[in-house]
Formats: sequence, structure tokens, C-alpha cells
Amino acid sequence: MITCHSEFGKLQRVFVKSAAAAFVNEKNIQQQWQALNFLSQPNLPEAITEYYFFEKLLKSGGANLVHLPENNSVTLDSLYCRDASIATDYGMILCNMGKHARVHEPAASEQLFKKIGIPILDSISAPGTLEGGDVAWVDVHTLAVGHTYRTNAEGIRQLKQLLEPKGIQVWVAEMPHYKGPADVFHLMSVFSPVDKNLAVVYSPLMPIAFRNALLERGFKLVEVPDAEWDSMGCNVLAIAPREVIMVKGNPVTQHRLIEAGCVVHEYKGAEISVKGGGGPTCLTRPIEREVDK
Repeated sequence: MITCHSEFGKLQRVFVKSAAAAFVNEKNIQQQWQALNFLSQPNLPEAITEYYFFEKLLKSGGANLVHLPENNSVTLDSLYCRDASIATDYGMILCNMGKHARVHEPAASEQLFKKIGIPILDSISAPGTLEGGDVAWVDVHTLAVGHTYRTNAEGIRQLKQLLEPKGIQVWVAEMPHYKGPADVFHLMSVFSPVDKNLAVVYSPLMPIAFRNALLERGFKLVEVPDAEWDSMGCNVLAIAPREVIMVKGNPVTQHRLIEAGCVVHEYKGAEISVKGGGGPTCLTRPIEREVDK
């Protein structure tokens, strides 16, 4: 069965935006990186090299990559293409970004969706905000959404209004303040499903009710240690059940994943992930995955 309602099924089709298309040129990087709260200025040639290897890992599992083009209405942050939309079996939901500098990304994504015939279910409208990094499928009938500084109560209300009549249960995870509004902190910063009963988590920043709900569903949790939180140890992308891609430099989490029966692929993400705060889940907008009936 092919569905949009999975974070761990075998990846069939995925939207991406290359480092070359997002960063464009050195001048663009110099003008934007500080205002966008990147940790430091990305090195363009190294970013392109890192992204080329990342794409090879995606393709190794047989996924069809659809590339978002360069667009002068968006910023360096458009590299993290998950955030602008949510994929459902009823069509794409266009987000309304909580980070003002990213406000044009959903419209840029919509242009490509319409061009290639991807249906649009609806859009989140102001004053609602919603970002794709705050949304993750627990199973084909259950969608988790984080209430964060990027995704507000009105955005969540609109999401529920769209999906609950279709039989989708929407779990709301009330996320902590952490570093405040200026930081990028999404639900998927602490929760990455990698199989129907296995997820990578950073428990110190997980809402208790959400964590308990996962345990009640029978999930086993791969715990990320404190030392690997900032190096994006919790941001793990499944390309098939228990086959994952993660940022290089998180050996404890990697070992725990292998112990849980996972195949782990690593990429060097210093330029495309760590500096901008977006790991492999952020770099992709999966739309089709193969899951068991």
C-alpha cells in the first residue's frame, strides 16, 4: 500500500531542495545567514558536496526525488523543505510559517505541486501558524502535532478541522519553552519514528503525556544522550522500516539504533544540517511511502 501517512515506510517519492538551489551563491549566504540565526556562515562548495552525498543515500533505497527549484522569494531556510507543507492522502496541506522570514515558502512549494499535478487539500491561514517539522505520522490514522512557537493553537485547530472529519486522530504535544521563540525547536526535534513500534527520542524535552501515549501504543524508544542533542542525534530519517539516515558524529545514538536492529547510513552535515538547525527529516518532504496493509 502506498500512503502519505507514514514516517517510516519504504520511501517511494520525496521532495527535496538542493543546497545549490537554496543557497544560490556566496553573496546570498553572506546577506542572510545571520538574520536567519544560522550558527555560522555556510561554506557553499562544502554544502554542495555534503548535499550530493545526502542525495545519493536517498536514491540508494530507490526513492524518486522531486527537486524544488531555485526561487528568489525564499531564503536559505528553504533548504529545509519539510516545513512548508504536510502530505496527506487527501492532498497537500500548505503551511503558514511561524518564522516570518519563511512566509513565502508554502507558495513556492505550491507552484511546483500544481505544475506536476500534486493535489492541494487546503492551506493554513492567519492567524494560524503551522510548520511541517511540528507534524509527524504515528500511524496511518494518527497524526502528532507539536504546539510550539512555530505552530500555534489556531494552526492546530485548522489542522484538526481538515483531518478529523476524515477519521484522522490528531494528537497535540504541548512542547516546552526550551530556548524561546528565536530558536528552531519542532516536535521532530525530539521525535523521529523509524518503524511502526520504534522511535528515536530525546526524552528530557518530550511532553510527558505524548511520551506516555507512545509507550501505551507499544513503541520502544531509542534514547538520545544529552551529549548528542545539539549534534542532531534525534533528527533521524527512515528510508525504510529500521533503515535510517542520520548526521555523522552521533556514535552513541548510532550504536543504540544498530542494537535495535536498524541499518544506519551517515552523512557529513556540518554545512547543510548543523549550521542551520535542520537534519535529514528537515531536508526532505516525503510524500509517498510503502507500508504494510
